[in-house]
Amino acid sequence: MQIFLDTAEVDDIRTYAAWGVIDGVTTNPSLIAKSGRVFEEVIAEICEIVDGPISAEVTALDAEGMVAQAEPLAAIHPNVTIKVPLIPEGLKATKVLSGRGIKTNVTLCFSLNQAVLAAKAGATFVSPFIGRLDDRGERGMELIEEIVHAYEQYPEFHTQVLVASVRNADHVRQAALAGADIATIPPKIMDKMVKHDLTDSGLAAFLADWESAKTAEGVAL
Repeated sequence: MQIFLDTAEVDDIRTYAAWGVIDGVTTNPSLIAKSGRVFEEVIAEICEIVDGPISAEVTALDAEGMVAQAEPLAAIHPNVTIKVPLIPEGLKATKVLSGRGIKTNVTLCFSLNQAVLAAKAGATFVSPFIGRLDDRGERGMELIEEIVHAYEQYPEFHTQVLVASVRNADHVRQAALAGADIATIPPKIMDKMVKHDLTDSGLAAFLADWESAKTAEGVAL
């Protein structure tokens, strides 16, 4: 499973990219607005840090406007992927953009039917928002399982399942078990994924043993 970082904070992206495990980045206008920087400049800088798909979202609500916004964004770097909402106009735009060789991430997916339509339109990625489903008492991960299973039935579908709205580390675990292609993860969840109390206690014990052995043998640093 690939791991994308869900943030527009360039400093965070540099930090986690240094781990060597980040395959891409998802952003949205809200995330970039919080940074107070120019949208296109942030996207270009992220593309220089991470060699993988970088999602940049359009804000138009009509297909023609989405395509018009998408083309200059896609021209920033070959890795730029255009995020479009899963609405009829978004499907129209996805079909046009995919026909022009521009990668798309169809976002705000909440049902299998929507995911099938995204695949039919030629989406590169579809982003089911599992956390928002959980918030209303549904089981978001069940949707991931359904989409993965359905896509496997149709070899003509090449859309990858990108698990979004990840709220905790267990969402990532479940996404991996469900066979999702990608999970996009906020920085705070990345920190939780790498932590385990047995790792910390095991490392402390190892270092203590090493220091004891050095003292006993008179080994100098």
